[in-house]
Amino acid sequence: MTVLEQLRAAMGQAGVGALWVSGPANVRAVSGFTSGGDGKVLVLEGDAILYTDARYTVQAREESALTQVIARPPETYQDAAERVRGLRVGFEAEHLTVARLEDLRAHWDAELVPTRGLVERVRLVKSPGEVQAIRGAQALADRVFAEVRPMIRAGVRELDVALALELGLRRAGAEVGFDVIVASGPRGAMPHGVASEKVIEDGDLVTIDFGARLRGYHSDMTRTVAVGTPSEELRRVYNAVLEAEEAAVAAVRPGVTGGDLDALARGILERHGLGEAFAHSLGHGVGLNIHEGPSLRKGSEDVLEPGVVVTVEPGAYLPGVGGVRIEDLVLVTETGYEVLSRTPKERL
Repeated sequence: MTVLEQLRAAMGQAGVGALWVSGPANVRAVSGFTSGGDGKVLVLEGDAILYTDARYTVQAREESALTQVIARPPETYQDAAERVRGLRVGFEAEHLTVARLEDLRAHWDAELVPTRGLVERVRLVKSPGEVQAIRGAQALADRVFAEVRPMIRAGVRELDVALALELGLRRAGAEVGFDVIVASGPRGAMPHGVASEKVIEDGDLVTIDFGARLRGYHSDMTRTVAVGTPSEELRRVYNAVLEAEEAAVAAVRPGVTGGDLDALARGILERHGLGEAFAHSLGHGVGLNIHEGPSLRKGSEDVLEPGVVVTVEPGAYLPGVGGVRIEDLVLVTETGYEVLSRTPKERL
Protein backbone atom coordinates (compact mmCIF):
# COMPACT_ATOMS: atom_id res chain seq x y z
CA MET A 1 0.00 0.00 0.00
CA THR A 2 1.15 3.54 -0.70
CA VAL A 3 1.49 6.12 2.07
CA LEU A 4 -1.79 7.72 1.00
CA GLU A 5 -3.60 4.38 0.93
CA GLN A 6 -2.36 3.54 4.41
CA LEU A 7 -3.28 7.01 5.63
CA ARG A 8 -6.80 6.84 4.21
CA ALA A 9 -7.27 3.50 5.97
CA ALA A 10 -6.15 5.10 9.24
CA MET A 11 -8.51 8.03 8.63
CA GLY A 12 -11.38 5.60 8.19
CA GLN A 13 -10.57 3.97 11.50
CA ALA A 14 -10.43 7.42 13.13
CA GLY A 15 -13.81 8.33 11.66
CA VAL A 16 -12.70 11.35 9.65
CA GLY A 17 -13.44 12.03 5.98
CA ALA A 18 -10.54 14.43 5.50
CA LEU A 19 -7.24 15.20 7.21
CA TRP A 20 -5.42 18.55 7.39
CA VAL A 21 -1.72 17.67 7.58
CA SER A 22 0.44 20.45 9.03
CA GLY A 23 3.48 18.82 10.68
CA PRO A 24 6.51 19.51 8.42
CA ALA A 25 7.79 15.93 8.41
CA ASN A 26 4.27 14.61 7.85
CA VAL A 27 3.70 17.03 4.96
CA ARG A 28 6.88 15.73 3.36
CA ALA A 29 6.01 12.09 3.97
CA VAL A 30 2.56 12.45 2.41
CA SER A 31 3.46 14.73 -0.49
CA GLY A 32 7.15 14.30 -1.29
CA PHE A 33 7.55 18.09 -0.95
CA THR A 34 10.85 18.61 0.89
CA SER A 35 10.02 22.08 2.27
CA GLY A 36 7.33 20.69 4.52
CA GLY A 37 7.52 23.65 6.89
CA ASP A 38 6.09 25.83 4.14
CA GLY A 39 3.32 23.51 3.03
CA LYS A 40 0.11 21.85 4.14
CA VAL A 41 -1.71 18.83 2.73
CA LEU A 42 -5.44 18.18 2.65
CA VAL A 43 -6.11 14.46 2.29
CA LEU A 44 -9.57 13.53 1.02
CA GLU A 45 -11.10 10.21 0.07
CA GLY A 46 -10.43 10.73 -3.64
CA ASP A 47 -7.75 13.40 -3.76
CA ALA A 48 -4.87 14.98 -1.88
CA ILE A 49 -3.93 18.64 -2.29
CA LEU A 50 -0.58 20.24 -1.50
CA TYR A 51 -0.84 23.89 -0.50
CA THR A 52 2.25 26.06 -0.66
CA ASP A 53 3.17 29.55 -1.84
CA ALA A 54 4.67 31.01 -5.00
CA ARG A 55 8.26 30.68 -3.79
CA TYR A 56 7.89 26.93 -4.29
CA THR A 57 5.93 26.70 -7.54
CA VAL A 58 8.72 25.00 -9.46
CA GLN A 59 9.96 22.92 -6.53
CA ALA A 60 6.50 21.60 -5.69
CA ARG A 61 5.88 20.64 -9.31
CA GLU A 62 9.19 18.76 -9.44
CA GLU A 63 8.88 16.98 -6.11
CA SER A 64 5.20 16.16 -5.63
CA ALA A 65 2.63 14.28 -7.67
CA LEU A 66 -0.27 15.67 -5.62
CA THR A 67 -2.75 18.23 -6.83
CA GLN A 68 -1.21 21.62 -6.05
CA VAL A 69 -2.66 24.95 -5.04
CA ILE A 70 -0.25 27.87 -4.92
CA ALA A 71 -1.68 30.31 -2.42
CA ARG A 72 -1.16 31.92 0.95
CA PRO A 73 -3.67 32.15 3.78
CA PRO A 74 -6.47 33.15 3.77
CA GLU A 75 -6.73 32.01 0.13
CA THR A 76 -5.45 28.57 1.21
CA TYR A 77 -8.30 28.16 3.69
CA GLN A 78 -10.85 29.51 1.22
CA ASP A 79 -9.85 26.99 -1.44
CA ALA A 80 -9.97 24.12 1.04
CA ALA A 81 -13.33 25.31 2.42
CA GLU A 82 -15.22 24.12 -0.66
CA ARG A 83 -13.52 20.73 -0.51
CA VAL A 84 -14.29 20.02 3.16
CA ARG A 85 -17.80 21.46 3.40
CA GLY A 86 -19.94 19.22 5.61
CA LEU A 87 -17.12 16.77 6.33
CA ARG A 88 -15.62 15.60 9.58
CA VAL A 89 -12.05 16.89 9.22
CA GLY A 90 -9.16 15.69 11.35
CA PHE A 91 -6.32 18.02 12.25
CA GLU A 92 -2.97 17.17 13.83
CA ALA A 93 -3.40 18.14 17.47
CA GLU A 94 0.33 17.93 18.13
CA HIS A 95 1.23 20.30 15.28
CA LEU A 96 -1.57 22.80 14.61
CA THR A 97 -1.38 25.97 16.70
CA VAL A 98 -4.42 27.41 18.42
CA ALA A 99 -4.24 30.47 16.15
CA ARG A 100 -4.29 28.38 12.97
CA LEU A 101 -7.12 26.24 14.33
CA GLU A 102 -9.16 29.40 14.86
CA ASP A 103 -8.43 30.35 11.24
CA LEU A 104 -9.77 27.02 10.03
CA ARG A 105 -12.90 27.37 12.13
CA ALA A 106 -13.47 30.85 10.74
CA HIS A 107 -13.31 29.67 7.12
CA TRP A 108 -14.64 26.11 7.10
CA ASP A 109 -18.17 24.81 7.40
CA ALA A 110 -16.93 21.47 8.74
CA GLU A 111 -16.55 19.55 11.99
CA LEU A 112 -12.94 19.83 13.11
CA VAL A 113 -11.66 16.86 15.09
CA PRO A 114 -8.25 16.57 16.83
CA THR A 115 -6.22 13.51 15.84
CA ARG A 116 -2.93 12.14 17.08
CA GLY A 117 -0.37 10.02 15.29
CA LEU A 118 -2.24 9.14 12.08
CA VAL A 119 0.62 10.04 9.76
CA GLU A 120 3.27 9.12 12.33
CA ARG A 121 1.98 5.53 12.48
CA VAL A 122 2.20 5.27 8.71
CA ARG A 123 5.77 6.57 8.89
CA LEU A 124 6.96 3.98 11.44
CA VAL A 125 8.03 1.40 8.85
CA LYS A 126 10.55 2.86 6.45
CA SER A 127 10.57 2.15 2.74
CA PRO A 128 13.77 0.75 1.20
CA GLY A 129 14.56 4.24 -0.08
CA GLU A 130 14.16 5.73 3.38
CA VAL A 131 16.35 3.04 4.92
CA GLN A 132 19.00 3.79 2.32
CA ALA A 133 18.86 7.50 3.18
CA ILE A 134 19.25 6.81 6.91
CA ARG A 135 22.04 4.34 6.20
CA GLY A 136 23.83 6.99 4.14
CA ALA A 137 23.48 9.61 6.86
CA GLN A 138 24.92 7.24 9.45
CA ALA A 139 27.80 6.14 7.23
CA LEU A 140 28.72 9.78 6.73
CA ALA A 141 28.57 10.42 10.48
CA ASP A 142 30.79 7.40 11.12
CA ARG A 143 33.40 8.78 8.72
CA VAL A 144 33.34 12.20 10.34
CA PHE A 145 33.68 10.73 13.83
CA ALA A 146 36.72 8.73 12.73
CA GLU A 147 38.31 11.94 11.43
CA VAL A 148 37.65 13.84 14.66
CA ARG A 149 38.44 11.10 17.18
CA PRO A 150 42.21 11.83 17.36
CA MET A 151 41.60 15.40 18.59
CA ILE A 152 39.60 14.24 21.62
CA ARG A 153 42.41 14.56 24.13
CA ALA A 154 43.43 16.48 27.21
CA GLY A 155 43.73 20.24 26.68
CA VAL A 156 41.05 20.50 23.96
CA ARG A 157 37.78 22.34 24.63
CA GLU A 158 34.48 20.55 24.24
CA LEU A 159 33.39 23.33 21.90
CA ASP A 160 36.31 22.64 19.58
CA VAL A 161 35.36 18.96 19.31
CA ALA A 162 31.75 19.91 18.55
CA LEU A 163 32.86 22.44 15.93
CA ALA A 164 35.06 19.85 14.22
CA LEU A 165 32.15 17.41 14.06
CA GLU A 166 29.80 20.07 12.67
CA LEU A 167 32.30 21.23 10.05
CA GLY A 168 33.01 17.63 9.07
CA LEU A 169 29.32 16.95 8.51
CA ARG A 170 28.86 20.08 6.42
CA ARG A 171 31.97 19.51 4.35
CA ALA A 172 30.69 16.02 3.59
CA GLY A 173 27.44 17.46 2.27
CA ALA A 174 25.16 16.88 5.25
CA GLU A 175 23.41 19.11 7.75
CA VAL A 176 23.94 18.92 11.50
CA GLY A 177 21.03 16.81 12.72
CA PHE A 178 20.77 18.36 16.21
CA ASP A 179 22.85 20.22 18.79
CA VAL A 180 26.08 18.27 19.24
CA ILE A 181 26.56 16.92 22.76
CA VAL A 182 30.13 16.85 24.04
CA ALA A 183 30.19 16.32 27.81
CA SER A 184 33.45 15.53 29.59
CA GLY A 185 34.35 14.72 33.16
CA PRO A 186 31.64 15.67 35.68
CA ARG A 187 29.60 17.28 32.86
CA GLY A 188 29.01 13.75 31.56
CA ALA A 189 26.34 13.48 34.26
CA MET A 190 24.13 15.70 32.06
CA PRO A 191 22.38 13.54 29.43
CA HIS A 192 21.93 16.60 27.19
CA GLY A 193 25.18 18.38 28.03
CA VAL A 194 25.78 20.33 24.84
CA ALA A 195 29.37 21.36 24.25
CA SER A 196 30.78 24.01 26.57
CA GLU A 197 34.06 25.88 27.03
CA LYS A 198 35.25 23.22 29.46
CA VAL A 199 38.70 21.85 28.67
CA ILE A 200 38.93 18.07 28.51
CA GLU A 201 41.23 16.69 31.20
CA ASP A 202 43.31 13.57 31.60
CA GLY A 203 41.20 10.80 33.13
CA ASP A 204 37.92 12.16 31.73
CA LEU A 205 35.27 10.13 30.03
CA VAL A 206 33.84 12.17 27.13
CA THR A 207 30.31 11.51 25.88
CA ILE A 208 29.69 12.54 22.26
CA ASP A 209 26.19 12.40 20.78
CA PHE A 210 25.70 13.71 17.25
CA GLY A 211 24.04 12.95 13.96
CA ALA A 212 23.81 13.92 10.31
CA ARG A 213 20.75 14.94 8.35
CA LEU A 214 21.14 13.87 4.74
CA ARG A 215 18.38 14.38 2.16
CA GLY A 216 16.03 15.03 5.05
CA TYR A 217 16.78 11.83 6.99
CA HIS A 218 18.66 11.60 10.26
CA SER A 219 21.32 9.50 11.90
CA ASP A 220 21.96 9.31 15.64
CA MET A 221 24.93 7.84 17.52
CA THR A 222 26.61 8.25 20.90
CA ARG A 223 30.04 7.11 21.93
CA THR A 224 31.74 7.63 25.28
CA VAL A 225 35.52 7.70 24.94
CA ALA A 226 38.32 7.71 27.49
CA VAL A 227 41.04 10.33 27.70
CA GLY A 228 44.01 8.96 29.57
CA THR A 229 43.15 6.50 32.33
CA PRO A 230 39.72 6.94 33.91
CA SER A 231 39.08 5.96 37.51
CA GLU A 232 38.12 2.43 38.44
CA GLU A 233 34.56 3.63 39.21
CA LEU A 234 34.16 5.26 35.79
CA ARG A 235 35.43 2.10 34.10
CA ARG A 236 32.91 0.07 36.11
CA VAL A 237 30.08 2.32 35.01
CA TYR A 238 31.24 2.27 31.40
CA ASN A 239 31.37 -1.51 31.24
CA ALA A 240 27.93 -1.83 32.83
CA VAL A 241 26.40 0.51 30.25
CA LEU A 242 28.21 -1.32 27.45
CA GLU A 243 26.83 -4.64 28.70
CA ALA A 244 23.29 -3.22 28.79
CA GLU A 245 23.61 -1.66 25.35
CA GLU A 246 24.94 -4.75 23.63
CA ALA A 247 22.36 -7.00 25.28
CA ALA A 248 19.49 -4.74 24.21
CA VAL A 249 20.78 -4.51 20.63
CA ALA A 250 21.08 -8.30 20.45
CA ALA A 251 17.43 -8.60 21.56
CA VAL A 252 16.05 -6.43 18.75
CA ARG A 253 13.75 -8.38 16.45
CA PRO A 254 10.24 -8.20 15.00
CA GLY A 255 7.53 -8.67 17.61
CA VAL A 256 9.49 -7.39 20.61
CA THR A 257 8.08 -4.29 22.31
CA GLY A 258 9.89 -1.13 23.22
CA GLY A 259 9.05 -1.85 26.84
CA ASP A 260 10.66 -5.30 26.62
CA LEU A 261 13.95 -3.83 25.43
CA ASP A 262 13.92 -1.04 27.99
CA ALA A 263 13.30 -3.56 30.77
CA LEU A 264 16.19 -5.73 29.60
CA ALA A 265 18.71 -2.88 29.61
CA ARG A 266 17.33 -1.36 32.80
CA GLY A 267 17.52 -4.72 34.59
CA ILE A 268 21.21 -5.07 33.76
CA LEU A 269 21.99 -1.59 35.06
CA GLU A 270 19.96 -2.27 38.20
CA ARG A 271 22.05 -5.39 38.88
CA HIS A 272 25.12 -3.16 38.69
CA GLY A 273 23.55 -0.73 41.18
CA LEU A 274 22.93 1.87 38.46
CA GLY A 275 19.17 1.66 38.05
CA GLU A 276 18.53 5.16 39.42
CA ALA A 277 21.40 6.52 37.31
CA PHE A 278 19.60 5.49 34.10
CA ALA A 279 17.57 8.69 33.81
CA HIS A 280 15.85 8.34 30.44
CA SER A 281 14.23 5.85 28.10
CA LEU A 282 16.24 3.30 26.15
CA GLY A 283 15.62 4.77 22.72
CA HIS A 284 13.35 6.05 19.99
CA GLY A 285 12.62 5.84 16.31
CA VAL A 286 14.62 7.86 13.77
CA GLY A 287 13.65 9.10 10.31
CA LEU A 288 12.56 12.47 8.98
CA ASN A 289 12.57 13.53 12.64
CA ILE A 290 15.41 12.76 15.00
CA HIS A 291 12.88 11.63 17.61
CA GLU A 292 9.84 9.73 16.37
CA GLY A 293 8.07 6.43 17.02
CA PRO A 294 8.38 3.76 18.14
CA SER A 295 9.24 4.49 21.77
CA LEU A 296 11.68 2.26 23.64
CA ARG A 297 10.67 3.28 27.15
CA LYS A 298 9.44 1.65 30.31
CA GLY A 299 6.02 0.10 29.68
CA SER A 300 5.93 0.93 25.96
CA GLU A 301 3.67 -1.39 24.01
CA ASP A 302 5.04 -0.25 20.63
CA VAL A 303 5.84 -3.42 18.68
CA LEU A 304 8.90 -3.47 16.45
CA GLU A 305 8.38 -4.42 12.80
CA PRO A 306 10.77 -5.02 9.92
CA GLY A 307 11.78 -1.69 8.41
CA VAL A 308 11.65 0.25 11.68
CA VAL A 309 14.83 2.17 12.62
CA VAL A 310 15.50 2.78 16.32
CA THR A 311 18.21 3.92 18.67
CA VAL A 312 19.40 1.81 21.60
CA GLU A 313 21.05 4.15 24.09
CA PRO A 314 21.26 3.22 27.76
CA GLY A 315 23.17 5.56 30.03
CA ALA A 316 24.24 6.09 33.61
CA TYR A 317 24.76 9.54 35.10
CA LEU A 318 26.43 10.20 38.46
CA PRO A 319 26.28 13.85 39.63
CA GLY A 320 29.69 15.20 40.51
CA VAL A 321 31.43 12.16 39.01
CA GLY A 322 30.53 11.82 35.33
CA GLY A 323 28.43 9.74 33.02
CA VAL A 324 28.30 7.24 30.19
CA ARG A 325 25.95 6.78 27.26
CA ILE A 326 26.45 4.39 24.36
CA GLU A 327 24.05 4.52 21.43
CA ASP A 328 23.69 2.54 18.23
CA LEU A 329 21.33 3.10 15.32
CA VAL A 330 19.57 -0.18 14.57
CA LEU A 331 17.41 -1.39 11.67
CA VAL A 332 14.83 -4.06 12.46
CA THR A 333 15.07 -6.77 9.79
CA GLU A 334 12.83 -9.72 8.93
CA THR A 335 14.92 -12.03 11.11
CA GLY A 336 16.46 -9.71 13.69
CA TYR A 337 18.49 -6.55 13.37
CA GLU A 338 21.27 -4.71 11.58
CA VAL A 339 23.43 -2.17 13.36
CA LEU A 340 23.81 0.83 11.08
CA SER A 341 26.31 2.71 13.27
CA ARG A 342 29.71 1.17 12.58
CA THR A 343 31.98 3.29 14.81
CA PRO A 344 33.75 0.88 17.20
CA LYS A 345 32.87 0.99 20.89
CA GLU A 346 35.86 1.33 23.16
CA ARG A 347 36.73 -1.40 25.65
CA LEU A 348 37.91 -0.09 29.02
